[in-house]
Amino acid sequence: MSDHVQVVTTTDSEDSAAELARGVVEARLGACVQVVPIRSFYVWDGAAQDDPEWQLQIKTSGDRLEALIAHLKAHHGYDVPEIIATPILGGNPDYLSWVDEQTTPASA
Repeated sequence: MSDHVQVVTTTDSEDSAAELARGVVEARLGACVQVVPIRSFYVWDGAAQDDPEWQLQIKTSGDRLEALIAHLKAHHGYDVPEIIATPILGGNPDYLSWVDEQTTPASA
């Protein structure tokens, strides 16, 4: 596993995206969550869909990934939420250190 990861998920409203993002940051599972409006095309229940969604881009440390996935699954409004983790192979060392600091559990 990479030391740092970006996780992407989507929601059906700006409010649910904000609530999910706030919960992730408050639980120290992600250092930063960016919310971006997008348009998604997909097939669900046998029918083609064309819907507005809000994408959450979550930066976290690799050792918090499984807890983040569990949190997203528990608090997400979708039956089968998109949760995709991509390793961060490099970046600003100061920023990545900040990610580590922000995702260290408060009791640690």
